[in-house]
Amino acid sequence: MDLLAILSNSVRGAFGPEAAIYALAAIGLNIHFGYTGLLNFGQVGFMLVGAYGTAVPVVAWGWPLWAGVLVGVLCAVLLALLLGFPTLRLRGDYLAIATIAAAEVLRYLYRSSWAEPLTGGVFGLKQFAGGFYAFNPYSGPLDLGWLTFSPRALWVMTVGWGAAFLAAGLVALLIHSPWGRVLRSVREDEQAARSLGKNVFAYKMQSLVLGGVMGALAGALIGINSQALNPDSFMPIITFYLWTIMILGGASRVLAPIVGSVVFWFLLTFLDSALRQAIGTGLVPASVLVASDIGAVRFAAVGLGLMLLMMFRPAGLMGDQKELRLDVR
Repeated sequence: MDLLAILSNSVRGAFGPEAAIYALAAIGLNIHFGYTGLLNFGQVGFMLVGAYGTAVPVVAWGWPLWAGVLVGVLCAVLLALLLGFPTLRLRGDYLAIATIAAAEVLRYLYRSSWAEPLTGGVFGLKQFAGGFYAFNPYSGPLDLGWLTFSPRALWVMTVGWGAAFLAAGLVALLIHSPWGRVLRSVREDEQAARSLGKNVFAYKMQSLVLGGVMGALAGALIGINSQALNPDSFMPIITFYLWTIMILGGASRVLAPIVGSVVFWFLLTFLDSALRQAIGTGLVPASVLVASDIGAVRFAAVGLGLMLLMMFRPAGLMGDQKELRLDVR
């Protein structure tokens, strides 16, 4: 096995465009759960409306990409309002069920035949981010010998990681403000916050909107990075990737989603590369595992890792055990 190739792929995965995009979406989820105590299992729904809100105006109406991104953000705000009014008064477990169901309803809605003129249905949308790559300042790849990034990947990484750190900075400012202190009081004891005259529902709604907008921006970057959108790319597994990233880094820590994303994608890519090389060299016989099974093994590994985290290290790498003492009634 080529350990240097495995390490190279793992580092590329840890700092590549996907890691940056998932870090941004996990920051939004951290606002929901880490700071407000909202059990949102439908963050992928915000990513879906953000992605399609960005792509549809460009493809269908010829709008510039920046206008599409604004439409995607507005779609996320609208989704948060539509989802928040009936669900934010529910108990935590019912909220989780409602949000994951809403995300699945949206996925089927966007892939339906009657939506096909706008969304492309099951075929999706392609080649809508040319304006983004026209501003690419990188003329050549980053070549470190054992590690390379293409100019295209470098540009998405620059924007993605820049957006993630800007979002983390915004969260740091908000959480250390009076608004953020009320948000944390809502997470720890809703009744106490309500007894002090705070409008708990309004704070929850504001949190849902802000975290949803960050998810929508991450969804827009997913489409820009791949230059192709399909509703079935926004499966519920993405939300659980985000939960794993957030818990791995540590809930209610500003930089935890970024650290969690880097570690998560390093480990996931390491597992993928190691298994492929082990199968290719015959170290793992075909009777035990074939290359087409690696995707399923990755999913199982994420589930197992999430279970182990909650059992042995629920506070994550940077978190505090006290932050998980939530009132989700």
